[in-house]
Amino acid sequence: MTEDAAGSPAGRTRRRGAALEEAILSAAADELAEAGYAGLTMDRVAARAGTNKNAIYRRWPNRLALGVAAYRRLTTTISPDDTGDLRGDVLALLRQANRYWSSPQGAILRELFAAAGGTSELLEQLQDRSGDDAAAPWLTVLERALARGEVAPEALTPRVATVAMVLLRNEFVVRGVPTAPDDVLVEIVDEVYLPLVRRRAPARN
Repeated sequence: MTEDAAGSPAGRTRRRGAALEEAILSAAADELAEAGYAGLTMDRVAARAGTNKNAIYRRWPNRLALGVAAYRRLTTTISPDDTGDLRGDVLALLRQANRYWSSPQGAILRELFAAAGGTSELLEQLQDRSGDDAAAPWLTVLERALARGEVAPEALTPRVATVAMVLLRNEFVVRGVPTAPDDVLVEIVDEVYLPLVRRRAPARN
């Protein structure tokens, strides 16, 4: 008997391995998008995927692990604008991130962060995606700034690049705001981010 045969409707092609995992993740992502993490259940995902709960539990030990895996399929990559200078680029990117965190998908992400609590492995998976592949767009912005002579190569590290995103995430996750006011974004950029990356630039003669 194939892995998902017990729960499959009559006439459905029986699946196993990667095909079954893909069906489960697709169903879970659809459930998340429609009902949020609060409405995500193993029963609903199993029914939607045309399988049984045992097939899900063999891959994900609980609802939270499945929710995190499914959420990663919902995220999209942020494309950083090119405004011509570092401050404009960083502020534009932070505003894009703020809109995302304020969106329905952002609400799902906030739910997952709250549910993950101290589960370090799941938190790491969320942090990888919470900035939409967090470091990549920020490193792009810094690479542009480096070409213009605004920062030094030492600033191009993922930890430095994503400082602004981490501070914005804290507004949502720690402070619980539904959206960050624009003056907060400006403060993050002007008072923290720009001094940090510019401090690493070589002194000019």
